[in-house]
Amino acid sequence: MSTNNTKAVPEARAALNQMKLEIAGELGMSNYENIDKGNLTARQNGYVGGYMTKKLVEMAERQMAGK
Repeated sequence: MSTNNTKAVPEARAALNQMKLEIAGELGMSNYENIDKGNLTARQNGYVGGYMTKKLVEMAERQMAGK
């Protein structure tokens, strides 16, 4: 199976990584950057990705609404 994990906007990588760390901190996962993600449960990793998606959608909706 072939995957294409290239970013649509490569310049956004740092901002997305920072957002991931902030959300993990909000969820009580301190030191998330240095944690072995393989030792976290799928639920814990899923929370981070899910909250990132939720926040990104909210940001896009605000931008589209002109706020």
